[in-house]
Amino acid sequence: MGMYKALYRTWRPRTFEDVVGQDHITTTLKNEVKNGRVAHSYLFTGARGTGKTTCSKILAKAVNCLNPMDGDPCGECVICVGIENGSVTDTVEIDAASNNGVDDIRELREEALFAPASARYRVYIVDEAHMLSKGAFNALLKIMEEPPEHVLFILATTEVHKVPATILSRCQRFDFVRVSPADIAGRLRHIAEHEDFSLEEDAALLIGTLADGGIRDAISLMDQCASLTSAIGAQTVRDVAGLADRKHVLDLVDRILEENCEEVLIAVHELYRHSIDLRRLAENLVGRFRDLMLVKSVKNPVGAGLLICPQEELEQMQAQAKRATLSYILYAIDVLQELHRRLGAGGDSGGRAVFEMAMIRLTMPELNNSNAALAQRLERLEQAAVSGKPPGRGKNKSAKTAENGPKAPEPVMDHSFKEEPAAPAETLTVDGQLVGWDKVLKLLEKSNPPLLATLEGSSAYIKGDLLLIDAPNTVFLDLMRASDATKESLRKATQEVTGRMFRLGPVKKSVQIEEQSKRRPIDILKETAAQNGIPVEEK
Repeated sequence: MGMYKALYRTWRPRTFEDVVGQDHITTTLKNEVKNGRVAHSYLFTGARGTGKTTCSKILAKAVNCLNPMDGDPCGECVICVGIENGSVTDTVEIDAASNNGVDDIRELREEALFAPASARYRVYIVDEAHMLSKGAFNALLKIMEEPPEHVLFILATTEVHKVPATILSRCQRFDFVRVSPADIAGRLRHIAEHEDFSLEEDAALLIGTLADGGIRDAISLMDQCASLTSAIGAQTVRDVAGLADRKHVLDLVDRILEENCEEVLIAVHELYRHSIDLRRLAENLVGRFRDLMLVKSVKNPVGAGLLICPQEELEQMQAQAKRATLSYILYAIDVLQELHRRLGAGGDSGGRAVFEMAMIRLTMPELNNSNAALAQRLERLEQAAVSGKPPGRGKNKSAKTAENGPKAPEPVMDHSFKEEPAAPAETLTVDGQLVGWDKVLKLLEKSNPPLLATLEGSSAYIKGDLLLIDAPNTVFLDLMRASDATKESLRKATQEVTGRMFRLGPVKKSVQIEEQSKRRPIDILKETAAQNGIPVEEK
């Protein structure tokens, strides 16, 4: 029994017409061959699996073919067959990754001086050309400056920025683009029609998406799926690639947007228990949040070609995008990309813990101190202060439960303090400090939670009908300046406790928290009043 020949080798394009997704290159090369205007050196650059080496071999056959057909090689003459099976020695493939020394290129220069043995041109295909050493590039430059008429150089690279400018200037450069998922899916279905297995359309599109523009990777993945079953569906692709079911990914994104940390961690545990590749899962989540970013930023991302998805899935993404701010989506992408990088660098060691840490950061952004996270939290606090609702991007667990049952009652002000008689002014303060401030904060816990979050570690002072607040959190000052609703809720809560309505003047941070323990409250009051231009007499 002979060794199995991989599908990507069996179905490697034999003519320019067969190459998928690179029409801007194949049309130009065909015309150059047909019109006898072949250059002496070419540079093919682009991502892996996009057709660089394939086009190099087709070009080598086309310029030497005994019976060319409109710029394409016939594929049947002795030269075409010989180049294909490696028996024609005039076409030489060099792997620059392992033959990158100056001596290798000097040997090439010596060979290039001799006329071809059987073909018209001696063709040198240098793969991964960017890995040549500096000395090797200099040696190659010498022959590329004045090449023999019978020599053709084709350099292929994935990292063109590493190729010296002196080499670039002597080549015709062609940039290979990533092949679209739709084009890859079409090629895969064509192959499946001529093989002994079937490929569903959604499976072909999923493979095309996973291949990230590389058609060779796509064919290899389909070949692997065909070894598992003769009827390849989307679930087969997910199983072979180690992907979570799409529904699981969508549910996980929903839980993240709800900030439901507990359910997110439970879902990750279940996926991990079923041997889901965590790095692939992180990659899927990056892709999903990228989709949400596009839906949030572009009016018609599908029409613009930025998204390829069915209408039903687009509607799901639009519903999810409405529940998140753009700043949070960008923050989530940053967290997930860092997660993907760490999982790739560290292998399986500690991968689960790293993944869970990232999920906690997404569902509890207050744990992150980056500028993006701080801006996100401030934005949410401002929105909540204006709306009077607790902060949050989506529905929390209790809100979700309320949807399926009786409507939850609206939060109401706690009036228990009204039963107490209004305290006289002299009993409200000790050395000017409001003694019932803790009760005010307790009321704010129900009436305005965002405001309460900014008043941690704060204290209040009374001077006449003026209420001065010393809060270490600078977000409190921003809320007071930006929102009248914030001021009103604070006045009402204070009135509930004191029985008096105070006015709130310009509030400034009086002292640092650590200084409060060293100073008398009356000193703090005097300094705060002075900062606001209010004279204070100590009695």
